Amino acid sequence: MCAREIQDQKTIAREMFVQQSAHANVGVSASPLWGATIRSTKSRRDFALESTADEFCEAADASLLPVIRGDVANLMRVLQQLEVIVKRQAPRIAFKAKGSILLLDLPDILAVQAEGNYVSLQHRPNPYLVHESLSSMAEKLKPYGFIRIHRSVVVNISAVEEIQPLPTGEYRLRVKGGKEYLVTRTYKHNLRDLAQLWVGSERLPG
Repeated sequence: MCAREIQDQKTIAREMFVQQSAHANVGVSASPLWGATIRSTKSRRDFALESTADEFCEAADASLLPVIRGDVANLMRVLQQLEVIVKRQAPRIAFKAKGSILLLDLPDILAVQAEGNYVSLQHRPNPYLVHESLSSMAEKLKPYGFIRIHRSVVVNISAVEEIQPLPTGEYRLRVKGGKEYLVTRTYKHNLRDLAQLWVGSERLPG
């Protein structure tokens, strides 16, 4: 490894430690790599790295390992925290059922089907009947990623796994769990909302 490569690794490692220290808002006084000293000069967010000795290439390579391990561990903790936050902030729907008010996470509802004067929330493992019109439900659920595909069906776009064109000009959707729904020609233009990016030569539905 040449001197330029060693210097580049020093720069990368220094920036990683500075970012981690600034994020944690704590001062670092140890010298974890290359015999260097990190000391606070202005505040806990301003650090200066002073090299105190030269070293062999092998030592420089090995000294990067704790930096990489620490960075990965910090990243994993951040991802776990974000997952918890997302679950807490997931939109929910509240409705009356059997004399009480139930609350369900909207991502767990695969579809909504008309059932006379009611709608059936297709929730695994148990569907729920709610006294509401499908048109009203479609409007309420639209901002949360639900689209209408049939006069009696609204689906959760995040639950759709496959689209199959039919010779009639209609489409068939398969959602998580294997259940299939028909997309009529009246609503097939809504299929464009299923994905943010369409690639290849296939034309968008509708």
